[in-house]
Amino acid sequence: MSIHILGIRHHGPGSARHVKEYLEKVKPDIVLVEGPPEADNILEWVGKEQLRPPVAILAYQPDAPQKAVFYPFAEFSPEWQAILYARNNNIPVRFMDLPMAHQFELKVQRTPAADPDAAPSVNNSMAPYIPGASIVRRNPVAYLAGAAGYADEEKWWEHMFEYRQDPVDVFNAVAEGMQALRQDLQLPYDREEQLREAHMRKTIRQAEREMYTEIAVICGAWHTPALLNMGKAKDDNELLKGLPKVKVATTWIPWTYNRLSYSSGYGAGINSPGWYEHNWRYPTDDGTRWMSRVARLFRDQQKDISVAHVMEAVRLSTALTSLRGLPKAGLEELNEATLSVLCNGEDILLQLIRDELIVSDKIGEVPTDIPRPPLQTDIEKQQKKLRLPQTADYKDYVLDLRKDTDLERSILLHRLEMLDIKWGHRYGPSGKGTFKEQWRLQWDPGFSIDIIEKGNWGNTVEEATSKYVQHQARTATSLKEVCTLLETAIPAELPAAVAVLVQQVNNLAAATGDVMQLMTVIPGLVQISRYGNVRKTDAALVENIVAGMITRICISLPAACIGIAEDAASELLDLIYNMNDAILILQDDELTKQWQQTLYNIARNDSAAAMLSGYATRLLADHRQLSGNELVRAFSYAMSSATPPPIAAAWLEGFLKGSGTLLLVDNDLWTVVYNWMHQLEENIFKQLLPLLRRTFSGFTKAERRKLGEKAKGGVSGAPGNHHQMMENIDTERALKGIPVVLQMLGVK
Repeated sequence: MSIHILGIRHHGPGSARHVKEYLEKVKPDIVLVEGPPEADNILEWVGKEQLRPPVAILAYQPDAPQKAVFYPFAEFSPEWQAILYARNNNIPVRFMDLPMAHQFELKVQRTPAADPDAAPSVNNSMAPYIPGASIVRRNPVAYLAGAAGYADEEKWWEHMFEYRQDPVDVFNAVAEGMQALRQDLQLPYDREEQLREAHMRKTIRQAEREMYTEIAVICGAWHTPALLNMGKAKDDNELLKGLPKVKVATTWIPWTYNRLSYSSGYGAGINSPGWYEHNWRYPTDDGTRWMSRVARLFRDQQKDISVAHVMEAVRLSTALTSLRGLPKAGLEELNEATLSVLCNGEDILLQLIRDELIVSDKIGEVPTDIPRPPLQTDIEKQQKKLRLPQTADYKDYVLDLRKDTDLERSILLHRLEMLDIKWGHRYGPSGKGTFKEQWRLQWDPGFSIDIIEKGNWGNTVEEATSKYVQHQARTATSLKEVCTLLETAIPAELPAAVAVLVQQVNNLAAATGDVMQLMTVIPGLVQISRYGNVRKTDAALVENIVAGMITRICISLPAACIGIAEDAASELLDLIYNMNDAILILQDDELTKQWQQTLYNIARNDSAAAMLSGYATRLLADHRQLSGNELVRAFSYAMSSATPPPIAAAWLEGFLKGSGTLLLVDNDLWTVVYNWMHQLEENIFKQLLPLLRRTFSGFTKAERRKLGEKAKGGVSGAPGNHHQMMENIDTERALKGIPVVLQMLGVK
């Protein structure tokens, strides 16, 4: 009976190659792999064409989906190759780590950033780097690399192990290195780690009792010494006795190289999965094939790259390899050669190589008949039906809501957005009330957790979204929050949820006496009425509520404009601005009359804030309810010398909010403003100058230029001062021309 302990580096292509070669040589009759035993029942899918790495095992608590962990696998992962060997040769394969049923209760979260012993990273690849204790436990390779003078443990491992030919020597060296590391460092040994290794040994003993003669064990390099020294079964059993236990479910999910490039719930991220895949598929490549891929990428970006460029870059990388005494050109040498020859020293192009080749946006595939939560099944079904594939890279869609397929796509994306599954992000021409929406989609494997968590609300997207939104509506206490939900529920086409939201809006609106809160939500509710036309939704659901709220606003607003500070007046002015736009959109004669009467009450109330009174007057002019001499009288009264200059300036700021076009086209108003400015004393003018400057800064550049030109012309708008022009007229000479003019006009 033989037990073969193969200490590996997670996601190392050299380790994967050595594991495959070793298994083919010793031909074990059972394979044990570090991983969650709860996933043994889904290993039958490995080797089937529809399960294409990168993929991950998702282990989670059904009653608490936020407690979950991923076990990712790439094609070049040693564990994947070990499982694949067992499946292809019809021998048993099992996971042997401590069950997640126990780990979920015992797991202690650690991050390198929280390790007080962690040393800072350095950029010099040959500078010593000695990491802290927690990093050593998670990644012992980092310590060995630092001891050898490497800042990058991936580079050290690549040079020391990836290119070795004899797998037996490699695994013996790994075992010796880890044994020395664990003996010399004397690191704190936490209970969770003891339990994990105890369960691994227990699984090995179980295989022995089942009379397997060649047992292959694939585990992280750090655990190798603990499994070579089996110890006493009694001690391990005592240690594992009485552990807390929870229910755990597992499934396969697609993974991405982007997610594989960093630690994601199980602590074995790598920096360059795309490069590792290249090494796995082309182990004898001297750099020529890699440089050809770089050249192809640059040509796709319209860069002029020739065959000579590629050959010269390969020669340079080979020369660097020889100078550094390395067995083979690594990624660093190839990148340096690329920077010098293909990029002309512009390192910005290296980011393109990193994104497309070194990391890559590859995403795996999972068979549709693998057991998974019902909600996830429904999402994938709709994605396939609507031709919205899961992609690791961004993909943009412009949806025309007049087309049935695009409308269904929009509904699905809005529903997922309301479920907090942020697959799609709206941007660009996504204005409400139009027939066009623009979305950018990017799938993240982490959505699997969100889907499982939201699956408690229903088995389909529509059911889950509707129940989840209804729950939010019933627990919300803010009118603005409920109105926002209603605004987003309309495009998601959730009639049951909309009915609950409408009722909640009605209840909260009736209970609030805050006119500003009511005015805040009116524009959003009016937008909903616009959606009614675009999406063939019954907008009458909210029209009655909107009408009632506007009536209450019209009654309460004049009183709210009295006795308020400047900051509050500015805030209320913006609300009135949005409110007026909403009234214009509704085009309801009765509501428009109510609003105009409210503006009259504000404009004529001497106690109202001057800024609001001025803006109300301007809106009445825009509504053509105030014009001609009546408008001039109102303007003259507000700007008269009897009005304190600060109040007159605030009134003018409100009247001119957003546009000074009225002053350009109405000379009577211009004359009133000009004369008011002309009669101001110098010290008062200096006090008002910041306020006036703020008023005119809101105008367009063209408006400011034309107003400046008009100001040079005085009251009449002609060059020079009107009074000076009158003084320069020769009256006696002018009288002599009158008879001639009368004769020309035919007047006797």
